[in-house]
Amino acid sequence: MKFFIDTANLDEIKEANDLGILDGVTTNPSLMAKENITGKQNITKHYRDICHEVNGPVSAEVIATDYKGIIEEGEILADLHHNIVVKVPMIPEGIKAIRHFSDNGIRTNCTLIFSAGQALLAAKAGATYVSPFIGRLDDISADGIALIAQMRRIFDNYAFDTEILAASVRHPMHIIECAELGADVMTGPLKAILQLSQHPLTDKGLEQFLADYNKGNK
Repeated sequence: MKFFIDTANLDEIKEANDLGILDGVTTNPSLMAKENITGKQNITKHYRDICHEVNGPVSAEVIATDYKGIIEEGEILADLHHNIVVKVPMIPEGIKAIRHFSDNGIRTNCTLIFSAGQALLAAKAGATYVSPFIGRLDDISADGIALIAQMRRIFDNYAFDTEILAASVRHPMHIIECAELGADVMTGPLKAILQLSQHPLTDKGLEQFLADYNKGNK
């Protein structure tokens, strides 16, 4: 399973990368705004800064919702750096754009996926990644993890090359459950990634080991 971090914060990306387990980064306009990154020039520079920090795919989202606009924005983003993956919304114009990008060797991440049907369309169009938002489904009392399982079965049935990128991951159990079901990638906040390393018995055991060592080496 690949680990992406969902942020536009360079310090968080560096911290995750320093762990030695980071495979990529996902961003979106909301995450950019959270870091007060606004304006085309600043956003462009920030994408380049992210690409220089991590050696892996960096999802950069288009703002346009019409076919021509998505193509124009996507091609500009793809030219910024070889790590860039163009993030395209799950709308009919987005599906058409994904096919164009796929036919022209530009990697894509179809975002805002909330159903297996949407994921199937994106895979048929040649998306590199599809991003089901499991946390947002949980927020409305739907089952985000069940969607991952359904998508895995469908993609395996037809040997799609499209990777399932579990997005809107909120906590460590989301990560574990997605790994159990065979999601190809997960993207989540640094906090959820770090929480995977934590367990009270680990803390207790380490405390005991150090206490015993110190007693014997006074």
